[in-house]
Amino acid sequence: MTIAVFLDRDGTLNQEAGYIREIDKLTLIPGAAQAVRRLNDAGLLSVLTTNQSGVARGFYDEAHILALHARLAQLLEAQAGARLDAYYYCPFHERGVVEAYRQDSPLRKPATGMIDRACEAFPAIDRARSFVVGDKPSDVSFAVNAGCRSVMLKTGYGARALAGQYQQMIHPPERICDSIVEAVDWILSQTATAHAAIEANPTAAPPQGG
Repeated sequence: MTIAVFLDRDGTLNQEAGYIREIDKLTLIPGAAQAVRRLNDAGLLSVLTTNQSGVARGFYDEAHILALHARLAQLLEAQAGARLDAYYYCPFHERGVVEAYRQDSPLRKPATGMIDRACEAFPAIDRARSFVVGDKPSDVSFAVNAGCRSVMLKTGYGARALAGQYQQMIHPPERICDSIVEAVDWILSQTATAHAAIEANPTAAPPQGG
């Protein structure tokens, strides 16, 4: 079975900058590319899962989202030879102004549609041993709803959310980290522990918590 790390985008990999209308305004958080490279080197799937309601709100079209993701891929490669194995995004919002995108979509976090699609594309993904990393309470709920483990970051909106100033924290995160760099440190420590436990007792369930 395969362990996946489902990564939020804004405030997790790149600096939070609201709705990014200019492609070159997407800039990586320091150490993000190197953190993704470490996931690549460890054999974990790195999968982007991001709400992008700017399309529904009429700020830009889906082609703009694809261009932003092309820049993200370019920056990851240029800074650390890193890659994301798949990209999923939700352009819908139930209060959108663009009629074609005004809907309550099962793709929009905390609904699990993006992880469901990833598991269809990569059937070997083990949800119970996989991780969701993000900076919002909705990312934590996304993890819980999908049966994954949750990591909440203090970057982006994270510090405000943890202080009770942004969104409602319905589920407590399993782990709180300062940044994606610390999150990957912890994830790799957890996967190493899980692998050691499985080798020692192949019939045992994977260890949780930590």
